[in-house]
Amino acid sequence: VQLVESGGGLVQLGGSLRLSCAASGSIVSISTMAWYRQAPGKQRELVARITTSASSTYADSVKGRFTIPRDSAKNTVYLQMNSLPPEDTAVYFCNVYGRTWDNVTARDYWGQGTQVTVSS
Repeated sequence: VQLVESGGGLVQLGGSLRLSCAASGSIVSISTMAWYRQAPGKQRELVARITTSASSTYADSVKGRFTIPRDSAKNTVYLQMNSLPPEDTAVYFCNVYGRTWDNVTARDYWGQGTQVTVSS
């Protein structure tokens, strides 16, 4: 599975950004899709996750500000980020858990990451 992320960039305090992640390749199935982030000097952390049944979970720090829509027909997941403070500055990584025709055992796949910088 190849994951292509887009939508990162520089935004001012209180602004919004929408990240996109499109999965491609010899996909058999994708179950969960998620966004993680890693700030400088910190461990990678889960931001939001959505299942095939559209059940979503969020990190406490982003609840009420972020949403994770998913277009299963396009194998695409988004991260809508609103009311951004500088603490949300990080590299954001797309993650999917799925199977391909080349590897029918389900596993995690990761995108290359996209930088989000919130200026004060």
